[in-house]
Amino acid sequence: MVRQLTVYGVYAENCYFYIDDSTKSGFLIDPGAQAGIIYDTVMRNGWNIEKILLTHGHFDHTGAAEILRTKLTAPIYIYPSDAPYLTDTYLNLSANTGQPVTVTHYEELYDGEIIRLKANSGFTLKVIHTPGHTPGSVTYYSRNDGVAFVGDTLYEHGAGLTNFPGGNPAEIEQSIVNKILTLPPDTILLSGHSSPITVSEERRMLL
Repeated sequence: MVRQLTVYGVYAENCYFYIDDSTKSGFLIDPGAQAGIIYDTVMRNGWNIEKILLTHGHFDHTGAAEILRTKLTAPIYIYPSDAPYLTDTYLNLSANTGQPVTVTHYEELYDGEIIRLKANSGFTLKVIHTPGHTPGSVTYYSRNDGVAFVGDTLYEHGAGLTNFPGGNPAEIEQSIVNKILTLPPDTILLSGHSSPITVSEERRMLL
């Protein structure tokens, strides 16, 4: 089961719950703000969040992560190239918001890694390194459920922004064309700031 929850901080942002129906355990992806609302959603549904997964290090995707790490007893994971964004408010874009965001406790994950639930080892996400929006942006892909959590690498209207520290237009194009749009055509792409769209629909728009 995928559940989207739009949270509101400086910006609106889509965080996602990816939950195994059989065990009610799962992953929380990009908790950007409103930790209390996210926590209440978890408690109300009786879910057990095993891991907090970040698609990249910008503050609007990480703002509630540190609080929820403690409240849910769930470790935070990020790609190594984006680890500096968690403690550098210039890199993570929170320096000038009046609400600086830092994350000090995290673990690293790697390209091609398969993330498994302890409660159900068959419930997995594959880590796909998709740099360009930031150096360590990743996509989390479930072949079984046909969904990919793409963060800010790709939106329903096109590529993510590259005009922030560490952004790279050539890299994001390669990530989109060679990694995301090569997923099965009916894969649903779930982004941080737009509505869902399938790979085939996105290909028709961009290629």
